[in-house]
Parts: sequence; C-alpha cells; structure tokens
Amino acid sequence: MPLLQCVLLCVTAVQYARSGPAAASRRAQPAPDTNAVVQQAVERVLDSALANRAFPGAIAVIGNRRGIIAEYAVGHLDWAPSPAPDMHTMWDLASLTKVVGVTTGLMQLVAEGKVAIDAPVQRYLPNWTGPHKELVTVRHLLTHTAGLPAFEPYDRQTHNADSMATLMFGTPMDTLPGVRMVYSDIGGYLMGRIIESVSGERLDRYVRKHIFEPLGMFDTMYQPPESLWYRVAPTEFDSTRGGLLRGRVHDERAYYLGGISGHAGLFSTAADLARFARMMLNGGTLEGRRFLPADVIEKFTAKTLVADRALGWQKPNGTNSAGHLMSDRAFGHTGFTGTSIWMDPTNDVFVILLTNRVDPTRANNKIGRVRVALADSVMSHIH
Repeated sequence: MPLLQCVLLCVTAVQYARSGPAAASRRAQPAPDTNAVVQQAVERVLDSALANRAFPGAIAVIGNRRGIIAEYAVGHLDWAPSPAPDMHTMWDLASLTKVVGVTTGLMQLVAEGKVAIDAPVQRYLPNWTGPHKELVTVRHLLTHTAGLPAFEPYDRQTHNADSMATLMFGTPMDTLPGVRMVYSDIGGYLMGRIIESVSGERLDRYVRKHIFEPLGMFDTMYQPPESLWYRVAPTEFDSTRGGLLRGRVHDERAYYLGGISGHAGLFSTAADLARFARMMLNGGTLEGRRFLPADVIEKFTAKTLVADRALGWQKPNGTNSAGHLMSDRAFGHTGFTGTSIWMDPTNDVFVILLTNRVDPTRANNKIGRVRVALADSVMSHIH
C-alpha cells in the first residue's frame, strides 16, 4: 500500500475511534484504500461546512451500484438542542420532488406507452387552455422551456387549496415555448397533474404505489404523519405558518396546496435515496428487480440542446453543484432546502447531500460552495 494511503487510513481509524458510539452509528464502515480516503474527504468537507454554519445538520452518502462506500452526519436537526441526523432522518426534499418523484413517474409512463415526450400537454390536460398553450409539449415542461414563469407568489393571494390549484393551473405563459429556459415550479406542478390525469391516481398515491414501496423506500412520502415528525429535520421559521416548520412542506405554494404537488412536497431519508441512486446506476434494476428500462433512463438523462438540462434532470456544466470532475453522463438535481443528488454512470458513483440550510432562514446561502466541494472531493478519489 502506498505510504500516503497508509497514513490516511491510520488517521481515519484514530478519528473514528475517538468519535464515540453516537458517531459510530452514523458512519459507514469504510473498506480499505479508496473507500477510506473517500470517507475522510467527506468528513473534512462536512466538518468544515458545519463550522462555517452552512446548516444546523447534514448527512452525506456516497456509493455506487453495489452499495454505500461512505456516509457521514454532522450537527443536529436544529440549532437548538436536538438529535443528531442519521440515515433515517427525514428531510424536506424541496425540488428533488421533481426528479425523484415526478420525473421518475413520467419515465414509467413513457416506458408503458401512456405518455409521449413530444406530445402536446393538452393531450393529457385538455382543460389547460390559454394563448399558445396548445404549442407546449411534455418535453417543454421537462426542459423548463414551456414559456412559463419561474413561480408566482400565489400564497399572497390565497391560502385555500382549491383556489391555489386553480391559480397554479391557470398560470399564463410569459413567452412562446422553446424561446428560453426558465426553471419553473409551475411546470413541475403541471407534470404532477399529467401523472394524475394519465394514471387516474392522486400524485402521492401514484408515487408511493409505483415507485417508492416497490423500491423499498418506505420513508419517502408526502405529508409525513405527526408520529414521524420527531425524526424530520425542521426547515424555516415562518410566523405566518406557526413558527418553525417541521413535517410540513417548506415551499409556500405546495404548503397551501395541501402538501402534495409535482414541484415540491416529498420528504425522504439518506437510506431511501441511496436505494434510488443505486437503481438508477444499475440501469433501472435493484436487487434483481427491474423498475425502469435502461433505454428510458438513458433518454431522460442525456443532455438536451437546452442549457444544462436533460429531461427533468440537470447536467454538469462546470459551474453547478456537480462540481468540476463528473463525466458528461452524470445527472442530478438540487432542492431549495439544501438537498442534492448526483449520479455518474461512467464513474459508477452517486453523491447525496441532505441538509436543512434554510433553518431558521433561507438567507443562509452557503450551501452552494459545500455542494461543489463535496462533489469535487469525492470525485478526486474515485478511480
């Protein structure tokens, strides 16, 4: 073994021994060589981020199609005295809802021939009418080129779920489709409505029945019951909604829709998302069972001609949260609350980071640098 790796292994072993039983329960048992170096790199990034107060708590999980190779948790669920995060802490995924839930659901429906990517949205939502909306396709929604605004502050107009849904659904277009890319929560909401229209099932029931339960992701859900709130990381302090939000979706529009939407609302754990990432890196299979066709995954995760977008997913561009070392086959996404997931099939690696950086305020914007540092630190040790 090279001298440098030997030294790093020894340092890691000493730090692990000193950390005590609580930390031991939150860390992976690193395998020799590369895995141990990756483990140490992850610890270094998260320890530094916590010291910089980028978040009250976080967990990172690194793995490949075979399993987890490093995991590390830091901090606590809140700045106030609270439990430490672990693999089963539930986090508000924010916009990871768009990819883990809605994009995956659309991938299934495309594979089943029930949705066509280049079909007009009005084929599936015939009541979605207005100037130029007949020109918008499912592909436009997936690539955020539908001509829709990023969002509208409808929560300042209504707190009624039905009224919120009417406003979201009726949002007029800003431009013709295909003119420009504007990352849109309205488009994410509409993709959820397409799933409901085609499947005949409410969105939360569809993703639970067809994605999460079959994958063994039993802690991934909309509207976690109060019995689980003790392990949900809180998000922002919002006096309008009763103080520190915990177990209730952070996004205002999703909140007043009742907690269920295509653009936000899912809660999940590091353990569950690791299963999802392994399935995606395995070409749609996990533990001998197929969940998605490999060619559909390739189609949805390939770079389009639109900025850094695939279909639903984001692609590395040298300036986003993928860092600088992932391959051009990599795909991922971020969530406003401080979550992110990246998968790189070429290097057979996934990088998951779950935080509640918006606790107690969304003004804390230090997470961007942490995401890049984590991705680059991991990828620099992946061979």
